[in-house]
Amino acid sequence: VGEACTELKREYDQCFNRWFAEHFLKGDRSGDPCTETFRKYQRCVQKAIKEKDIPIDGVEFMGPNKDKPDS
Repeated sequence: VGEACTELKREYDQCFNRWFAEHFLKGDRSGDPCTETFRKYQRCVQKAIKEKDIPIDGVEFMGPNKDKPDS
């Protein structure tokens, strides 16, 4: 959505993949240390959406600590 967010996405992806492989898959589900990195990335994307006037009415966003939709 925004070029300014590319580096934040890369940082989050690396953090998540490392945590997933080194902790989650080995049974350590004590928490996701990447939550703050995700939130920075999420804010960047939301800002880019607003700046580009991309219509998002009715769109629900997922993220840390959000319930998954029923399906």
